[in-house]
Formats: sequence, structure tokens, C-alpha cells
Amino acid sequence: MISWPALGTRVTLRYRRPPGSVPPLSDAVGRLLTVEPTARVQTKSGAIVEVAPADVVALRVLTDAPVRTAHIRALEHAAAAAWRGTEHTWLDGWLLRAHGPVLAANSAVPLDVSARMDTVPAIAAWYTSRGLTPRLAIPDRLLPSPPDPACEVVEQVLVLDLEADPARREPVPQPRPDEGPVHAAVSDAPDGTRWVGLSATPSGDAGRCEELLAWGASRGATRAHVAVAETDSTTAAQSLGFRLHHRRRYVLPSVR
Repeated sequence: MISWPALGTRVTLRYRRPPGSVPPLSDAVGRLLTVEPTARVQTKSGAIVEVAPADVVALRVLTDAPVRTAHIRALEHAAAAAWRGTEHTWLDGWLLRAHGPVLAANSAVPLDVSARMDTVPAIAAWYTSRGLTPRLAIPDRLLPSPPDPACEVVEQVLVLDLEADPARREPVPQPRPDEGPVHAAVSDAPDGTRWVGLSATPSGDAGRCEELLAWGASRGATRAHVAVAETDSTTAAQSLGFRLHHRRRYVLPSVR
């Protein structure tokens, strides 16, 4: 009896091939997407291996490769370019954003290595002068983590590898009347990676997300990102193959 780990976990599956196959067993290494009605694993290349659960003879959980700080900063640059807000400015290594469609686009994020916490009073003044709530977005390892009582929300930033297809230009998918607004934006990171960002992954609407991911891939995106509040379920994102990259904490600064 196989004991399945959480969806999104990196695993090695050993499974039976069809009768008469040589060799009779094979392995799949990658992210576990589903276990019912079939076990689906997404490999590093993006290919999906689909196996009947009864054919799985062994499973081993693999540890995640550590994410480098430089990769967190690069992704945060791309995410900031995707959700800038209608008003934004730079201040001592921080990007300040306001009037955007997602929480990140209404916060200040320390993107440059020069960013320091002693800029926070000036950041708070910028938001307060506009009648807005000062809010800091602190990704893992870019600055020291604030104390827990200061955290308003913690987001999990999830990522997915895509197969870019710039030769095929998909039209921008239009929202359907029966769904909430889910948006996508394509942006580039300083390391040259092109990303497509999703504003959400609504439960039960994988089709809409797949359309948006295909649209991003048709514009050269090779990776995708989405942020999910830590208090919310990540099942919808994991079923698409998203995996945890890092966390982002939102802080309401106390400025005297």
C-alpha cells in the first residue's frame, strides 16, 4: 500500500510497465500532481508521466533543491514588473507601488541589495500622504524577517516550469461571466528569465489558468508564478504543477 505525500512534493515513482515490456519497471522523477484517478508526475523537462496507482510499486520522497537568494530576488523583480500598480516609484532600493489589482501591487518591496529598514519612515510617509496604508512586502532572505506580530499576511510564492512557444501567438483569454477575475501578466527578470504571473488560481477553474499559462508561453514565458496566502489552500495550484519557491511576508510598519 503506497502512502502518498502532499501534492507538489518531489518524488521518485517506480511503476510497472504494460505486460511484456522490457524492462518491466520504470521510474518517474518529478513533482506529484495528482494521485486519483491516476498518479501524475511532472518531470524537470515539463513532461507529465501518468500511471495507474495500482501499478506503483515504490515511492520515495525527495528533498527540494535549495533556492538561492539571487533567484528569489530575480523572481521578485519579475513579479514587481507584472503587478506594478498604477503609481510606483523607487526609494533607496525599495519599489513603492499603489493602486494595483493584487496585494503585492499595494506595497513596498526591497528589490535592490542597497535596501535597508531605515528607509521605512520615508516609505510610510509616501503612503500616508496619499491616504493609503503603509505596507511592506518582505520576501524570504532579502531582509531580516520581521517579528510575527508585525506580519499582516504571509504568502507562498509558487512557481511552474513551462514550455515556451513563441511561434504560436495565443490571444489573451477573456474572463467568463461565471468566474471571478483572474489576470495574467508577462514580465522579465534581471537574469533573462521570462515569467508569466497569475493573479490567482481559483479552485475548480483549472481550465482558465491553463489558458492563461498557454498565453504566457506563446509570448516566450518559460516559467510561471502565483502567490497564495498561507491560510488558503494551494491544491488548485499544485494540481497544475506549481511548487513552493519562497515566502513573502506583508508587514504593517509601526512608525513613530
